[in-house]
Amino acid sequence: MKRDHWNVPPGPDEADGERDGRERQDGPPDGPDRPDDPEDPGDLIAFSDEGGEDDERARADRGRRGLLLLVAGGSAVVIAAGLAGALTLFRPLMRPADFEGRGTVPVVVEIAPGASAGQIAEVLVKAEVVASARAFVHAVEERGQSGSLRPGRYLLRKRMAAASALDSLLAPQSRIRKRVTVPEGLRAAEAVARLAKGSGLPAAELSKVLARPADLGLPAYAKGAAEGFLFPATYDIERTTTPRDLLRSMVRRFRRAAAQVGLEAEAARLRLTPREAVVVASIVQAEGGREADYPKIARVIYNRLASGAKLEMDSTVMYGLGKHGIVASNAEIKRDTPYNTYMHPGLPPGPISNPGEAALSAALRPAKGDWYWFVTVDPQRRITKFTDKESEFVKYREELHKRLGQHH
Repeated sequence: MKRDHWNVPPGPDEADGERDGRERQDGPPDGPDRPDDPEDPGDLIAFSDEGGEDDERARADRGRRGLLLLVAGGSAVVIAAGLAGALTLFRPLMRPADFEGRGTVPVVVEIAPGASAGQIAEVLVKAEVVASARAFVHAVEERGQSGSLRPGRYLLRKRMAAASALDSLLAPQSRIRKRVTVPEGLRAAEAVARLAKGSGLPAAELSKVLARPADLGLPAYAKGAAEGFLFPATYDIERTTTPRDLLRSMVRRFRRAAAQVGLEAEAARLRLTPREAVVVASIVQAEGGREADYPKIARVIYNRLASGAKLEMDSTVMYGLGKHGIVASNAEIKRDTPYNTYMHPGLPPGPISNPGEAALSAALRPAKGDWYWFVTVDPQRRITKFTDKESEFVKYREELHKRLGQHH
C-alpha cells in the first residue's frame, strides 16, 4: 500500500516543531529511545495511561493524529491510536467491498465483445452481481484470467463473491446460447431449414449464403458445391452469430473430420478423388441401416463399380427427383436425371447427403466381402441384408415391399 494513501495533515505542533516558544522534545536528546515515544521508528508502541503532563500531551497528540504510519526497515508499522475507528474509515483502501457466497436470485448479464475486465466489472456492479468493480478486477488479475473472459450472455446471481462470479463467467454452462443439432444424412436445404428453426436466424439469409458457396471456405475438391460438406454436428449459436458464420463453421467441422479420417490419403489409396469418397459416403449415409453395416454398404458400391455394373441405388434416384426415400417406384426409376444410377454408370455427379464421420470412415475403409446387393428389409429397425446372389436379392426386395405394402 502506498504511504500517500495514508497521509494525515500534521497537527499544529508538528507543523512548526515548537510549542510555547520551546522545542518539542519527548525525551532527552542524547538519551536512549523511550518505549513510550510516539515517534520512535521501532515496533508497535503501547502507550501508558499513567504519568504526568508528558503523558497527557501524548494522549492529546494521539487523539489528533488518529492513525500514523511509520516505516522501519522496509516494514509498515501502524500506531494503535484510534485503530478500530481508523480501520473502519480506511477499510475501502485496504480491501475492496465484496459479497460472500454463491449469490441469491438469478440474473442475466451480457458481456460485450472486446470488453476489458474493468468494463465487465462495471456491468456486474450495475446488475448487483458483485459488490465492487475493484473486487472483481482483483480476482481476475490475481488468477491471470483477463484473457479468458468471452463475450456473450451469462446466467449469474445477485450478490455473488467476486471469485464466484469469475468462476461462473469461466464456466461454459453459465453461458446462455442456442444449440442446434444437425443429424447425419440431411441434404443441404434440409440442414438450412433445421438451422433456421433452431437458431432463429432467417432461413432466407441462410439460403442466400448457401447459394454463394465461394464464401464458405470449401475445400478445392468440393468443386464449389456445399452439398456433402456441411458436417452434421451440434452447433452453438451466439447472439452475434451470422448465417455466414454458421455455415462456415459447418464446413470447418467437415475439414476437421476429413483430417481425422485421413480423407485425402485414404481416398488416393482406393484410387478415388476426395470428392468421390464423399459421394460414396453420402450414399452410404442415405441408404440408412446401422453404423455397423456402413462398411458393407460401401463394399457393395465398390464391388459394383469394379465390375462395371450400374450402381442401381434408389437413394440416388430419389435425390435427383428432389424426393426422399430408399425405395423408388418403377416410374421413378425410368425418369432420367444425372443422379439416376439405374440409367447412368459410375458414381452420381455429387454427394446426395451430408455424411457423418462413421459414413466417411466406411467409405474409406470398406469391409471385405463379395456382396453385390443389399436391401434394408426393415427400415424402422434398420435391418439390412447383404448377398452376392441375385435370387436372394429378389427375395429380400420382396420382403421389403411386403413390409411397406408396395408392389413393384
